[in-house]
Amino acid sequence: MTDEQTSEWWIYLIRTPQNALYCGITTDITRRFQQHQCGRGAKALRGKSPLTLVWSHPVGTHRDALRMEAKVKRFSKTHKEKIVLKNLLPSQIFDHKDA
Repeated sequence: MTDEQTSEWWIYLIRTPQNALYCGITTDITRRFQQHQCGRGAKALRGKSPLTLVWSHPVGTHRDALRMEAKVKRFSKTHKEKIVLKNLLPSQIFDHKDA
């Protein structure tokens, strides 16, 4: 197994000044957020500073993280806002009746 497969993976949401929410995954939240803030992260966030990390939680394996990220990216803005507001755990995101 590689480090990528055995490392703890996280899912996160970042808010832009335009109030958009960006979803991503990483094994190191601090490093990845710094990359985004310096313009070396996702193209979608370049030039949109200041950014705010508004939600993050561990999700397990890389495979789990990829699956959850794909689902969260398809959620409506309202649904993502509820995840942040209620600080839902990844296990609650799909089970929460109000989310």
